[in-house]
Order: sequence, then C-alpha cells, then structure tokens
Amino acid sequence: MWPYWILFLIPAVAAACSQPVQNLRADGTRPAKIDGPWALVLILLALMIGLRDRVGGDWFAYVRHLFHAETMTYAEAIFRPDPAYNILNIISLDLGLGILGVNLFCGFVFAFGLVLYARSMPRPWLALAVSIPYMTIVVSMGYSRQGVALGFALIGLIALGRQRFLWFAFWVFLAATFHRSAVVLISIPLLTINFRNYKNIPLLLIVVALMYVALIEGKTDQFVAQYIEAEMHSDGAFIRLLMNVVPATLLVLFRKRFSVSPGQRRIYMTMAFLAIVSFSLLVGGVLPSTALDRIALYLIPLQVFVFSNLPDCFGRYKSQKQAVVLSILFFYTLVLFVWLNYANFSHWWQPYRMFPPLDIEEAYYMRR
Repeated sequence: MWPYWILFLIPAVAAACSQPVQNLRADGTRPAKIDGPWALVLILLALMIGLRDRVGGDWFAYVRHLFHAETMTYAEAIFRPDPAYNILNIISLDLGLGILGVNLFCGFVFAFGLVLYARSMPRPWLALAVSIPYMTIVVSMGYSRQGVALGFALIGLIALGRQRFLWFAFWVFLAATFHRSAVVLISIPLLTINFRNYKNIPLLLIVVALMYVALIEGKTDQFVAQYIEAEMHSDGAFIRLLMNVVPATLLVLFRKRFSVSPGQRRIYMTMAFLAIVSFSLLVGGVLPSTALDRIALYLIPLQVFVFSNLPDCFGRYKSQKQAVVLSILFFYTLVLFVWLNYANFSHWWQPYRMFPPLDIEEAYYMRR
C-alpha cells in the first residue's frame, strides 16, 4: 500500500510548507496553469492510474468491456450507452494497446482535469492532497468511466466559475459520453444562471436538449432499472455522502468568510445544497444508495474547494492558518488509513501493481 501513501504524502508535505496563491484574474478567480512541478505531478498521476494492473474493484469488468468491443463497429459504438468510452476501446484495440491504452487515456484526462482544478484553488497543494484519498485512488483507479467523466467535469467547473456557461456545457457533454450519469452536473448552471441575462437561457436550453436526445432518450428505462428499481446497495455510501455533507455544512454556515468570486459562490452553494439533499434522501431511504452514491461522485470537488479555502477563512494569523492546514491533512490521512485497512473492497486495490504486457484474452480470463 506504500505507493498510495507516497502519492498522498507528496502533496501533503508540499501543502504543509506552501503559502496561498495571491494573484487573481480580473473576474476574481485564480489562473489555472500547468507549469514546473505540476507537469511532473500530472505525468505521475496519469502513469500511476493508467499503468495499474488488476487494481480496482471493476478492473475485470472493464476488461470484459474491452473484450466485447472486439466485435463492435464504430457505428454500433455510437448508438450504445457511453459512446465515447466504446469508441476509445475500439481505437485502443486497433492500436494493439488493449486495456493499457484505455486506462492511460482515462488516467491522463482525469489527471489533467485534477491538476488544472487544483491550480485554480487558493492552496493548490492542499487541494491536490484532499483529492488523493478518495477522488484519485478510489474513483479514478476503481471506476474508469466515472474517472474520465470527472476529469472533464473538473475542467467544466473551472469554466463555470468564470461564467462561461457554454464551455461548461461542452465539458459536461464530453463527460456524459463516457458515463451518462455526468448529466446531473447540468443542474448546477440551471440553478445558478442569471435569468436577467436572457441571452444565456436559449443557448443553455438548446445544449440541455441536445444532451438529452444524444445521451438519455431511449436509455432512461435502462438507467432507472439499473439504479432505481433494482434498489442496488452501495457499501460505504453513507460515509462517502457524509464526507460531502461536512464541507457543504461548513460552506453554508460560514459562506461570508469565503473570499471567492460571486460566480464560484453560487456554484458551490448549489453543490452544497445538492450534497445535503442527497444525504437526506439516503438517510430517509427515499432513493437507493447506489443511485445517490453515483451522483455524489460529481460533488466530491466540493470537498476540494471548501478545504482549500478553509485555512484562510478561519485563520487571522499565519500560525492559525497553518494549524487549519495540518488539521485538514490529518483528517485525510485518517481517511486514507481507514479506507486502506478497513474498507470492504480495498483489497482490490492491494497490492498496487504495474501493468505487464498481457494479451486481451489472457487478461479476460485472468483471476486473482
């Protein structure tokens, strides 16, 4: 399990030693640039995610998906659920890369989105450290389709924070072509859009309609049957949704202390509302835990946003801010420790292995 600890400790130590980013754009947001050490971070993340071998609870399910893609044409891939992921599998097979090519692409997209998103936060290294235990290790290494969708969604959230609604819709559309559950993100601008600016409304509604026709129409019954009617139970959903509720509650209670742009405030207040509602629905037994758990994956950026801003909200002096940073790092150290040692399915992540050159049929029939 040491590779996971190293992946977490690198940004954690950097977060403990670094200062907040002071420079702002004209719109009150921070520039998101990948330079210097951050390029190395991107490469490290992409390779660790992409080169993993039999790591993650759904690893063999994705190998089976690749196996089925051998007989799939591009035309068939487009009209099946998650068309971009289907096409990616076919291209990887044509190039002779197999599951390695698929995972490398998904790993790069997730890492690119995460690094950009972290760089847009006031404390980038703290943001990265917060994202490692669950968003990176569990989601990106366990659920490839949701991982790549989340990578595109993170880029979209940066655009949305800068009031670029159509760019946000574009990135969400890309995300939904890999996993259609990403369409839930379109609710954020619908709830935060400035309705006094009427030119935004027709364009956004057109995008929503196109996304519905392209990704959901004719597939709604399958989605409802899989996540709602089947009443699937997701182990650990209570803890994962609770982890979103904690920052959501902090943001609602102390929103005036967060020195962020008006656009970002509306976005993350909306995400906080969705996180609290999702947790309430889970506790009340209104919806199955798996359905809520899948939605909660796209609310994890709320943790990154709140905790990367928190030290400068509650600390007046440098020592106080440092104490808040160390408290956050301790909390996520505990999260990683508990998950690695006590989670029901963490054994699928251990030990971490790098990918050997396997034939697709060999990988398909391989078992632990």
